[in-house]
Amino acid sequence: MRKTGNAVALTGMALALAAVPNASYAQSSVTLYGIIDAGVTYVSNAGGSHQVKFDDGIAQANRWGLKGTEDLGGGMKAVFELESGFHLGNGQIANGGSLFGRAAYVGLQNDWGTLTLGNQPDMTQEFVYLYNASAWASGYAINQGDFDRMNGDHLQNSVKFMSNTFGGFQFGGMYSFSNKAGDFHNGSAWSVGAQYQHGPFAMGTAYTQFNNPSGIYGFDPYAMIGVRTFFGRPTVSVDPATGTVTSLYADTPFPVDKQATFGAGASYAIGNVTLMGAFTYTQITAFGESRHMQVGEGGANWQMTPSFSMTGGYQYTHFDGHHWNQLSAGMHYLLSKRTDVYLSGDWLRASQGVDAVIGYGFTPASTTTQADVRIGLRHLF
Repeated sequence: MRKTGNAVALTGMALALAAVPNASYAQSSVTLYGIIDAGVTYVSNAGGSHQVKFDDGIAQANRWGLKGTEDLGGGMKAVFELESGFHLGNGQIANGGSLFGRAAYVGLQNDWGTLTLGNQPDMTQEFVYLYNASAWASGYAINQGDFDRMNGDHLQNSVKFMSNTFGGFQFGGMYSFSNKAGDFHNGSAWSVGAQYQHGPFAMGTAYTQFNNPSGIYGFDPYAMIGVRTFFGRPTVSVDPATGTVTSLYADTPFPVDKQATFGAGASYAIGNVTLMGAFTYTQITAFGESRHMQVGEGGANWQMTPSFSMTGGYQYTHFDGHHWNQLSAGMHYLLSKRTDVYLSGDWLRASQGVDAVIGYGFTPASTTTQADVRIGLRHLF
């Protein structure tokens, strides 16, 4: 999962602002923050073989960012955030190579809420994905193919409003422009959602629709969920001599007309144990036909001591006559308030004829099962 990290003040920014003539920054603040995660993962079957690999940004995506506010008076503030994802193993930029691919927006905030413009998290991320117990247990255990956008996804070129919280209730909505001349619809998206929190109980719901997803949002059905046909069309080619499987949509996405997902989740804390669950219903439309994915999941987090916690979850997925059953578990030990070590694992079984792939994270297996075990280190700043 990709949760928000702790932050520390960027004091050096004050020196830079001092060089700007006539700037008023007495009521302004800028913060630097980030997350660094790395570890070693064992995969039981990746394309027919065991795999041991260095992997990073799994418990949470690696990132660094800047965010700030300026008091404009009269209860109004200007706000901004720039957030960049990266791969620790090779130093490359993540999120399709965009410098601030995780977030880049500016906006205004008052007593009613916040209006922002730019590249921003959708409402599924804001209100539902925190109830994804499996992904809390293991960063690999996102829902199958991320069809339901429960991996913490963003919408580019968007205008977004998030209300403040009133009596435990909060809501929001956004629209993402296609920015294509003569085609307002193709590549556009919109998202709405709400949440309610009261004492130990919390719940949230959201609906997100993407029209003709492409680019980093494009579909590669075999890599995403391990199916060899999608909407009745083949998704792979198989070398008759070696049996090597090659995805037909690794470079050019499968032409999807619409991706629309509804999600709802809830959690309840009982002492040191938090129970959580979620359900998502996603409609994929292509070639004038629709297919539907349903995902139901549940699990719990047990904060055994202030430093040690355990999380476990079960996830069931049904799509186009296929089904997937997945178990996930994880343990985290805090070395400090900002640094922890963890151990996590997943086991997935898919229906006959599907090559199992956990969370769009590995090469699909050559069988209907796949498992992973990971040990990692995470630091927040």
